[in-house]
Amino acid sequence: MTVAPGQLDRAHPLARHIDDFLADLANTNASAHTIRAYRGDLTQFAAHHDGEISELTAQPVRAYLSDIAGLAPSTRKRKRAAVASFCKWAVRHEELDANPMDRIDTIKVPKTLPRPAAAKDVQTVLAVICTRRPRKELPLARLRDRVLFETAYVCGARAAEVCGLYVEDFDLRLDDEHVQIHGKGGTVRTVLLDDRGYVALVKLYLARSGYTAGPMFRASINGKGGPLSYDAAHHRWNGYCTAAGLGIEIHQLRHAHATELINSGVSIEVVRRRLGHASTETTQIYTLLADQVADDEIRAARRRRERS
Repeated sequence: MTVAPGQLDRAHPLARHIDDFLADLANTNASAHTIRAYRGDLTQFAAHHDGEISELTAQPVRAYLSDIAGLAPSTRKRKRAAVASFCKWAVRHEELDANPMDRIDTIKVPKTLPRPAAAKDVQTVLAVICTRRPRKELPLARLRDRVLFETAYVCGARAAEVCGLYVEDFDLRLDDEHVQIHGKGGTVRTVLLDDRGYVALVKLYLARSGYTAGPMFRASINGKGGPLSYDAAHHRWNGYCTAAGLGIEIHQLRHAHATELINSGVSIEVVRRRLGHASTETTQIYTLLADQVADDEIRAARRRRERS
Protein backbone atom coordinates (compact mmCIF):
# COMPACT_ATOMS: atom_id res chain seq x y z
CA MET A 1 0.00 0.00 0.00
CA THR A 2 1.30 3.44 -0.94
CA VAL A 3 1.49 5.89 1.94
CA ALA A 4 1.62 9.64 1.39
CA PRO A 5 4.68 11.43 2.75
CA GLY A 6 4.22 12.39 6.39
CA GLN A 7 1.49 9.80 6.96
CA LEU A 8 1.73 6.53 8.86
CA ASP A 9 0.80 3.22 7.24
CA ARG A 10 -2.48 2.11 8.83
CA ALA A 11 -0.99 -1.35 9.28
CA HIS A 12 1.79 0.00 11.51
CA PRO A 13 1.45 -1.32 15.09
CA LEU A 14 1.50 2.21 16.52
CA ALA A 15 -0.97 3.78 14.07
CA ARG A 16 -4.13 3.08 16.06
CA HIS A 17 -2.57 4.15 19.33
CA ILE A 18 -1.30 7.41 17.87
CA ASP A 19 -4.79 8.14 16.53
CA ASP A 20 -6.31 7.45 19.95
CA PHE A 21 -3.71 9.63 21.67
CA LEU A 22 -4.34 12.54 19.31
CA ALA A 23 -8.11 12.15 19.71
CA ASP A 24 -7.71 12.39 23.49
CA LEU A 25 -5.42 15.38 23.00
CA ALA A 26 -8.09 17.09 20.87
CA ASN A 27 -10.64 16.46 23.62
CA THR A 28 -8.47 18.50 26.01
CA ASN A 29 -8.89 21.49 23.64
CA ALA A 30 -5.34 21.28 22.32
CA SER A 31 -4.99 23.50 19.27
CA ALA A 32 -5.18 22.08 15.76
CA HIS A 33 -1.64 23.38 15.21
CA THR A 34 -0.35 21.34 18.19
CA ILE A 35 -2.17 18.20 17.09
CA ARG A 36 -0.84 18.52 13.55
CA ALA A 37 2.71 19.00 14.83
CA TYR A 38 2.44 16.02 17.20
CA ARG A 39 1.09 13.82 14.42
CA GLY A 40 4.06 14.66 12.24
CA ASP A 41 6.54 14.10 15.08
CA LEU A 42 5.03 10.76 16.08
CA THR A 43 4.89 9.61 12.47
CA GLN A 44 8.63 10.27 12.23
CA PHE A 45 9.22 8.49 15.51
CA ALA A 46 7.21 5.43 14.45
CA ALA A 47 9.76 4.76 11.69
CA HIS A 48 12.17 3.72 14.45
CA HIS A 49 9.85 1.17 16.09
CA ASP A 50 8.00 -1.53 14.16
CA GLY A 51 6.84 -3.58 17.14
CA GLU A 52 3.79 -3.43 19.36
CA ILE A 53 3.37 -0.50 21.71
CA SER A 54 3.91 -2.78 24.72
CA GLU A 55 7.42 -3.52 23.40
CA LEU A 56 8.43 0.14 23.24
CA THR A 57 11.77 0.81 24.95
CA ALA A 58 14.30 3.63 25.18
CA GLN A 59 16.29 2.29 22.23
CA PRO A 60 14.00 3.54 19.41
CA VAL A 61 13.62 6.87 21.23
CA ARG A 62 17.40 7.28 21.24
CA ALA A 63 17.51 6.32 17.56
CA TYR A 64 14.86 8.93 16.75
CA LEU A 65 16.65 11.65 18.69
CA SER A 66 19.92 10.76 16.98
CA ASP A 67 18.20 11.02 13.62
CA ILE A 68 17.10 14.61 14.33
CA ALA A 69 20.34 15.64 16.06
CA GLY A 70 21.04 18.23 13.37
CA LEU A 71 17.88 20.23 14.06
CA ALA A 72 17.67 23.27 16.29
CA PRO A 73 17.51 22.50 20.04
CA SER A 74 14.03 24.02 20.32
CA THR A 75 12.76 21.79 17.51
CA ARG A 76 14.33 18.68 19.04
CA LYS A 77 12.84 19.56 22.41
CA ARG A 78 9.37 19.86 20.86
CA LYS A 79 9.72 16.52 19.07
CA ARG A 80 10.94 14.85 22.25
CA ALA A 81 7.95 16.34 24.09
CA ALA A 82 5.59 14.74 21.55
CA VAL A 83 7.08 11.29 22.18
CA ALA A 84 7.12 11.88 25.95
CA SER A 85 3.47 12.90 25.95
CA PHE A 86 2.55 9.83 23.88
CA CYS A 87 4.46 7.47 26.19
CA LYS A 88 2.91 9.02 29.30
CA TRP A 89 -0.51 8.51 27.72
CA ALA A 90 0.35 4.88 26.92
CA VAL A 91 1.37 4.18 30.51
CA ARG A 92 -1.81 5.79 31.82
CA HIS A 93 -3.89 3.60 29.51
CA GLU A 94 -1.92 0.49 30.55
CA GLU A 95 -0.51 -0.01 27.05
CA LEU A 96 3.01 0.31 28.50
CA ASP A 97 4.29 -1.08 31.79
CA ALA A 98 7.12 1.45 32.13
CA ASN A 99 7.78 4.82 30.54
CA PRO A 100 10.93 4.64 28.35
CA MET A 101 11.26 8.42 28.54
CA ASP A 102 12.37 8.04 32.17
CA ARG A 103 15.68 6.85 30.70
CA ILE A 104 16.00 9.74 28.22
CA ASP A 105 17.58 13.01 29.31
CA THR A 106 15.78 16.26 28.59
CA ILE A 107 17.02 18.60 25.88
CA LYS A 108 18.32 21.93 27.07
CA VAL A 109 17.51 24.92 24.89
CA PRO A 110 19.83 27.92 25.20
CA LYS A 111 17.91 31.03 26.18
CA THR A 112 17.80 33.55 23.37
CA LEU A 113 16.42 37.04 23.32
CA PRO A 114 13.19 37.58 21.37
CA ARG A 115 13.58 39.56 18.15
CA PRO A 116 10.85 42.21 18.06
CA ALA A 117 10.15 43.95 14.78
CA ALA A 118 10.49 47.72 14.67
CA ALA A 119 7.14 49.50 14.85
CA LYS A 120 7.82 51.38 11.61
CA ASP A 121 8.57 48.11 9.79
CA VAL A 122 5.34 46.53 11.05
CA GLN A 123 3.39 49.56 9.85
CA THR A 124 5.11 49.32 6.45
CA VAL A 125 3.93 45.73 5.99
CA LEU A 126 0.40 46.53 7.19
CA ALA A 127 0.29 49.43 4.72
CA VAL A 128 1.23 47.04 1.89
CA ILE A 129 -1.93 45.05 2.58
CA CYS A 130 -3.99 48.16 1.90
CA THR A 131 -1.98 48.93 -1.28
CA ARG A 132 -2.77 52.65 -0.95
CA ARG A 133 -6.49 52.05 -1.52
CA PRO A 134 -9.22 53.37 0.79
CA ARG A 135 -10.18 50.66 3.29
CA LYS A 136 -13.80 50.73 2.12
CA GLU A 137 -12.61 49.71 -1.36
CA LEU A 138 -10.33 46.89 -0.22
CA PRO A 139 -11.23 43.34 -1.35
CA LEU A 140 -12.71 41.51 1.63
CA ALA A 141 -9.82 39.00 1.73
CA ARG A 142 -7.31 41.85 2.05
CA LEU A 143 -9.36 43.60 4.71
CA ARG A 144 -9.54 40.27 6.57
CA ASP A 145 -5.75 39.96 6.41
CA ARG A 146 -5.22 43.52 7.62
CA VAL A 147 -7.48 42.98 10.64
CA LEU A 148 -5.97 39.55 11.38
CA PHE A 149 -2.35 40.72 11.43
CA GLU A 150 -3.16 43.96 13.22
CA THR A 151 -4.98 41.90 15.88
CA ALA A 152 -1.82 39.85 16.43
CA TYR A 153 0.17 43.08 16.74
CA VAL A 154 -2.05 45.25 18.95
CA CYS A 155 -3.02 42.35 21.23
CA GLY A 156 0.38 40.66 21.41
CA ALA A 157 -1.36 37.42 20.46
CA ARG A 158 0.04 34.33 18.80
CA ALA A 159 -0.96 34.00 15.14
CA ALA A 160 -2.60 30.64 15.83
CA GLU A 161 -4.68 32.24 18.61
CA VAL A 162 -5.86 34.98 16.26
CA CYS A 163 -6.78 32.50 13.52
CA GLY A 164 -9.00 30.72 16.06
CA LEU A 165 -10.96 33.80 17.12
CA TYR A 166 -14.74 33.93 16.71
CA VAL A 167 -16.93 36.98 16.25
CA GLU A 168 -18.43 36.21 19.65
CA ASP A 169 -15.01 36.69 21.26
CA PHE A 170 -15.16 40.43 20.49
CA ASP A 171 -16.95 42.86 22.80
CA LEU A 172 -17.05 46.22 21.03
CA ARG A 173 -19.14 48.23 23.47
CA LEU A 174 -18.01 51.84 23.41
CA ASP A 175 -15.12 52.62 25.77
CA ASP A 176 -15.00 49.00 26.99
CA GLU A 177 -13.77 47.14 23.92
CA HIS A 178 -12.21 43.76 24.69
CA VAL A 179 -11.47 40.44 23.00
CA GLN A 180 -11.27 37.04 24.62
CA ILE A 181 -8.26 35.09 23.39
CA HIS A 182 -8.15 31.31 23.75
CA GLY A 183 -4.56 30.36 24.52
CA LYS A 184 -2.47 27.30 25.26
CA GLY A 185 -3.82 24.63 27.56
CA GLY A 186 -7.41 25.80 27.24
CA THR A 187 -6.68 29.12 28.97
CA VAL A 188 -8.71 32.22 28.13
CA ARG A 189 -7.54 35.79 28.65
CA THR A 190 -9.38 39.05 28.11
CA VAL A 191 -7.38 41.70 26.25
CA LEU A 192 -8.27 45.37 26.23
CA LEU A 193 -8.61 46.93 22.77
CA ASP A 194 -7.35 50.43 23.47
CA ASP A 195 -6.39 51.46 19.92
CA ARG A 196 -9.27 53.51 18.44
CA GLY A 197 -8.02 53.13 14.88
CA TYR A 198 -7.85 49.35 15.26
CA VAL A 199 -11.35 49.16 16.78
CA ALA A 200 -12.71 51.18 13.84
CA LEU A 201 -11.03 48.74 11.46
CA VAL A 202 -12.62 45.76 13.20
CA LYS A 203 -16.06 47.38 12.99
CA LEU A 204 -15.56 48.12 9.28
CA TYR A 205 -14.55 44.51 8.66
CA LEU A 206 -17.59 43.13 10.47
CA ALA A 207 -19.91 45.55 8.64
CA ARG A 208 -18.50 44.64 5.23
CA SER A 209 -18.37 40.89 5.87
CA GLY A 210 -21.78 40.75 7.51
CA TYR A 211 -20.45 38.31 10.11
CA THR A 212 -22.50 38.19 13.30
CA ALA A 213 -21.27 34.83 14.62
CA GLY A 214 -18.78 32.11 13.82
CA PRO A 215 -15.11 32.31 12.79
CA MET A 216 -13.79 35.87 12.63
CA PHE A 217 -11.20 35.16 9.92
CA ARG A 218 -12.57 32.70 7.39
CA ALA A 219 -10.72 30.72 4.77
CA SER A 220 -13.24 31.43 2.00
CA ILE A 221 -13.86 34.93 0.72
CA ASN A 222 -17.58 34.15 0.51
CA GLY A 223 -17.62 33.80 4.30
CA LYS A 224 -18.75 30.17 4.28
CA GLY A 225 -15.41 28.58 5.10
CA GLY A 226 -13.94 27.59 8.43
CA PRO A 227 -11.23 29.52 10.28
CA LEU A 228 -8.19 30.50 8.24
CA SER A 229 -5.41 28.05 9.11
CA TYR A 230 -2.15 29.12 10.71
CA ASP A 231 -0.24 27.86 7.66
CA ALA A 232 -2.39 29.96 5.32
CA ALA A 233 -1.97 33.04 7.50
CA HIS A 234 1.80 32.48 7.70
CA HIS A 235 2.00 32.16 3.91
CA ARG A 236 0.02 35.35 3.36
CA TRP A 237 2.08 37.30 5.89
CA ASN A 238 5.31 36.21 4.19
CA GLY A 239 3.88 37.41 0.88
CA TYR A 240 3.13 40.85 2.25
CA CYS A 241 6.61 41.05 3.84
CA THR A 242 8.19 40.17 0.50
CA ALA A 243 6.16 42.90 -1.19
CA ALA A 244 7.35 45.36 1.48
CA GLY A 245 10.96 44.28 1.11
CA LEU A 246 11.18 43.28 4.77
CA GLY A 247 11.94 40.03 6.56
CA ILE A 248 9.63 39.94 9.58
CA GLU A 249 8.54 36.62 11.06
CA ILE A 250 4.88 36.53 12.00
CA HIS A 251 5.76 35.79 15.65
CA GLN A 252 7.77 39.01 15.80
CA LEU A 253 4.48 40.93 15.88
CA ARG A 254 3.89 39.52 19.37
CA HIS A 255 7.45 40.33 20.43
CA ALA A 256 7.10 43.88 19.10
CA HIS A 257 3.95 44.48 21.14
CA ALA A 258 5.51 43.11 24.33
CA THR A 259 8.65 45.19 23.92
CA GLU A 260 6.66 48.35 23.27
CA LEU A 261 4.66 47.78 26.48
CA ILE A 262 7.80 47.20 28.56
CA ASN A 263 9.48 50.27 27.13
CA SER A 264 6.44 52.42 27.87
CA GLY A 265 6.59 51.48 31.56
CA VAL A 266 3.87 48.80 31.76
CA SER A 267 4.58 46.38 34.62
CA ILE A 268 5.86 42.85 34.00
CA GLU A 269 2.74 41.33 35.58
CA VAL A 270 0.39 43.26 33.31
CA VAL A 271 2.43 42.30 30.24
CA ARG A 272 2.46 38.67 31.41
CA ARG A 273 -1.31 38.59 31.65
CA ARG A 274 -1.77 40.30 28.29
CA LEU A 275 0.52 37.82 26.53
CA GLY A 276 -0.88 34.82 28.36
CA HIS A 277 2.43 33.66 29.84
CA ALA A 278 2.18 31.12 32.63
CA SER A 279 4.89 32.83 34.67
CA THR A 280 6.66 36.17 34.83
CA GLU A 281 9.96 34.37 34.17
CA THR A 282 8.98 34.04 30.52
CA THR A 283 7.91 37.68 30.30
CA GLN A 284 11.03 38.88 32.11
CA ILE A 285 13.20 38.13 29.08
CA TYR A 286 11.78 41.20 27.33
CA THR A 287 13.43 43.39 29.93
CA LEU A 288 16.82 42.19 28.70
CA LEU A 289 16.26 43.96 25.42
CA ALA A 290 17.20 47.61 24.92
CA ASP A 291 14.91 49.11 27.54
CA GLN A 292 14.11 52.74 26.87
CA VAL A 293 12.49 53.19 30.29
CA ALA A 294 15.56 51.90 32.11
CA ASP A 295 17.84 54.11 30.00
CA ASP A 296 15.72 57.15 30.80
CA GLU A 297 15.85 56.40 34.52
CA ILE A 298 19.65 55.99 34.43
CA ARG A 299 20.04 59.27 32.55
CA ALA A 300 17.77 61.05 35.05
CA ALA A 301 19.74 59.64 37.99
CA ARG A 302 23.01 60.78 36.43
CA ARG A 303 21.65 64.31 35.92
CA ARG A 304 20.53 64.44 39.57
CA ARG A 305 24.02 63.44 40.67
CA GLU A 306 25.60 66.07 38.44
CA ARG A 307 23.35 68.80 39.89
CA SER A 308 24.07 67.85 43.50
